[in-house]
Amino acid sequence: MLLGLAKIISCPGSAVPFETELDLHEMTFGGCKPVSEPVRAVGQVRNTAGVLDLTATLTTTLHGVCDRCAAPFVREVTYPVEAILTADADSGDYESPWVFPLEDDHADLDDILTTAFVLSMDSKLLCREDCKGVCFRCGANLNEAACTCQPEKDPRFAILQQLLDKK
Repeated sequence: MLLGLAKIISCPGSAVPFETELDLHEMTFGGCKPVSEPVRAVGQVRNTAGVLDLTATLTTTLHGVCDRCAAPFVREVTYPVEAILTADADSGDYESPWVFPLEDDHADLDDILTTAFVLSMDSKLLCREDCKGVCFRCGANLNEAACTCQPEKDPRFAILQQLLDKK
């Protein structure tokens, strides 16, 4: 979706609101395709003292398999987006991934919001932030119950254990 910004480029203080949906169901992330539902984006582009600031909120529901416990999950996510839009032809000189060029006074929202979504995603897909994972010995899901495995004794302390056993 191209968003026309010609009317606010030379008018500080003005804004153009937008609302759109992205179809990212083909995006592969971590070996799966977790974005089976549309990504909804709501925001605006505001001219702040000659700088075009894009602010938005991206929301969707992720369907994936947890990288720690291997359980399937469905989780809603919300990502805030803040980016700078520039008409400067040398915008590629900016090192920030949050600076995007305008194309003939238009912003390519699909490109900007897709990039923002990918950069905002966690490097690991987790069912929840505090996922405990699985026991490395028996494979029990530690989110559901504690496993009954006994910790292995360190052989370096065997001599000390013999001293404790004598008492």
